[in-house]
Amino acid sequence: MSIQFALAPLFFQVLLVFILMMWMAKERQTALRRGEVHHRDIALREPKWPAKAMQVANCFSNQFEIPVLFYIVTILALITRQADLLFVFLSWLFVILRYVHAFIHTTSNRVARRGLVYGLGVLMVLALWIELALRLYLL
Repeated sequence: MSIQFALAPLFFQVLLVFILMMWMAKERQTALRRGEVHHRDIALREPKWPAKAMQVANCFSNQFEIPVLFYIVTILALITRQADLLFVFLSWLFVILRYVHAFIHTTSNRVARRGLVYGLGVLMVLALWIELALRLYLL
């Protein structure tokens, strides 16, 4: 498996992080410019942003939870030369689920639907870790 092929899902996950970060900055700047919130109100990270700015910020913050385990397992799979077709397939499933999760999180924000997609993503990362462990220790 080529390194480029195995890293492609990781790059798309990182792209999602930067998209959300820029969107969050735009929402916050707009709120400050319109006077919906003042610098003194948010200087110590108080949650006084308008709802949409909070929604996007929460989605951005969420990218530093489960995806961190995805980054680590991808790097380990590459270092140990264990990134096979199944690994890449599961990686793409995880990243697609992260985009779907982000879409739900920043639009309707239906918690049940968002939770289901989040849980499926967690299962993909778990599967990646299991697949790596099996390939390293049993195959």
